[in-house]
Amino acid sequence: MSLHQHDILLDSGTNELEIVKFGVGENTFGINVMKVREIIQPVGVTSVPHSHQHVEGMIKLRGEILPVISLFSFFGVEGSGSKDEKYIVTEFNKRKIVFHVGSVSQIHRVSWESIEKPTSLNQGMERHLTGIIKLEETMIFLPDYEKIIYDIESDSGVETYNVHQEGFDEKRTGKKLIIVEDSPLLLRLLTDELKEAGYNDITSFENGKEAYEHIMGLTEEGGDLSEQVDMIISDIEMPKMDGHRLTKLLKDNPRSSDVPVMIFSSLITDDLRHRGEVVGADEQISKPEISDLIKKVDTYVID
Repeated sequence: MSLHQHDILLDSGTNELEIVKFGVGENTFGINVMKVREIIQPVGVTSVPHSHQHVEGMIKLRGEILPVISLFSFFGVEGSGSKDEKYIVTEFNKRKIVFHVGSVSQIHRVSWESIEKPTSLNQGMERHLTGIIKLEETMIFLPDYEKIIYDIESDSGVETYNVHQEGFDEKRTGKKLIIVEDSPLLLRLLTDELKEAGYNDITSFENGKEAYEHIMGLTEEGGDLSEQVDMIISDIEMPKMDGHRLTKLLKDNPRSSDVPVMIFSSLITDDLRHRGEVVGADEQISKPEISDLIKKVDTYVID
């Protein structure tokens, strides 16, 4: 089942996404279609000595060697070994990872508006969830796949994100940045790196809706918005309002269209870059490259 260039992918800026629904034990999970390359039957895995407990090993797929992460192991569920189990081949953050899951059912189209933020009551999984969807009688959990990989690699001593300090530059001081990012981990990494580089005036929001309301509030106070905001840096996947919708609203509004918007997301690939271009993003950078992000911010803000 190939989902690459899936024929019902959505137009940019509609604030909707499509998720592939799958099971792991008794729970139902989802993954954004834009992260999925294909879904295959499990194949022979080559185990890797001293690998992380949640990494089953490596598989060879069309000439590429890809790691397999077991979501059964990660979420502490016994795999049934049933013939319905699948491998979901994903691509995000400029890399391909395979997730071993239970049966895959169908694709659902949902609005980011309907996705709720996880709470501490969600069976201890909330640290690795980005959202929850109530679909008919089913509760669908949306795992934070980036954090899952980050935690596994951190345990193994691997640095997932390129956070090599750019060096402090006082010309960055006082420039006003807005960051829109729902992942506490990414927000902390990004904010720390920007502040160490000299960007000390940062306002953050955990979804596009809150950011948009704040920015519109600034425009209603009168004056030139570009004097109050130098740049907006936004993720794509966020509850309530995604980054593409936020960008489209800002760029379509004469009061906010001049402020540069950078999309900083794990979903920046050659195939998906056009989505950001359609909604008017000034810049798009893939999430691992935090050091590249600072150089790009400089070109818009101080150069």
